[in-house]
Amino acid sequence: MCRVEENKWSIYVVECSDKQLYCGISTDVVRRVTEHNHDDRRSAKFTRGRRPVRLVYHIPVGDHSSALSAERKFKRLSRPEKRAVIH
Repeated sequence: MCRVEENKWSIYVVECSDKQLYCGISTDVVRRVTEHNHDDRRSAKFTRGRRPVRLVYHIPVGDHSSALSAERKFKRLSRPEKRAVIH
C-alpha cells in the first residue's frame, strides 16, 4: 500500500499596503499570496481593499490542526509582539 505524503501546512503573515498585518494558513504560501493580490474570489475580504500585499513571515508547522493552533496564537498577540515575531 502506497502512503501519500501529508501536505505541509504553514502559517504566513502578509503586510498590506496600509501596513496592516493579515495572518493565515496554507499548504502553498506562494499561491495564497498571489490569490490575495489578484483573485477576488479567493482572496480574503480583509486584503481586497488593501492591495498589494507582501509576504513578511512564514513558517512550516506540520498538520492542519497545528497550523490552526499557531494561527490562533499569533492573532492573540499585540501588534508590537507580532512585529517582534516577524523580525
